Amino acid sequence: MESDLAVRRLSALAQANRLEVFRLLVKAGPDGIPAGEIARTLSIAPNTLSAQLNLLSSAGLVKNRREGRSLIYSAEFESMADLLVYLMEDCCQGHQAVCAPIIAAASQGDCCDPSS
Repeated sequence: MESDLAVRRLSALAQANRLEVFRLLVKAGPDGIPAGEIARTLSIAPNTLSAQLNLLSSAGLVKNRREGRSLIYSAEFESMADLLVYLMEDCCQGHQAVCAPIIAAASQGDCCDPSS
C-alpha cells in the first residue's frame, strides 16, 4: 500500500462520526446496513450521513449497493485489512511474534468469516 492511500484512509477515519459509522458497518459484516438505519442508529442527520459516507467511500473504506429504494452500505473489509497490515508490517523492532496474530487475521479476513 502506498503511504498516500494509507493517509487518505486514516484521514477518513479521523472524525468521530465517520469512525462511528465505519465501526457500525464493521459490526454489521458483509450484509451491511441501509443508510436510513445507520442515520437512526447513530442519530446523524441524513444529509450529514451522506457526506460522511461519501468521504469513507472515496477513501475505499465503504461500498454501497442498491436494494429496491434503499442504499445498503457495508465496510470494505479488504481495504481495512490492507490498512491494518500496512500499519503493522514493520512492527516491534524485529519481534514480529507480537504483531503476527493481528497481521495474519487481517491478511486472511478472519474478522468477517462466519465460520471462524
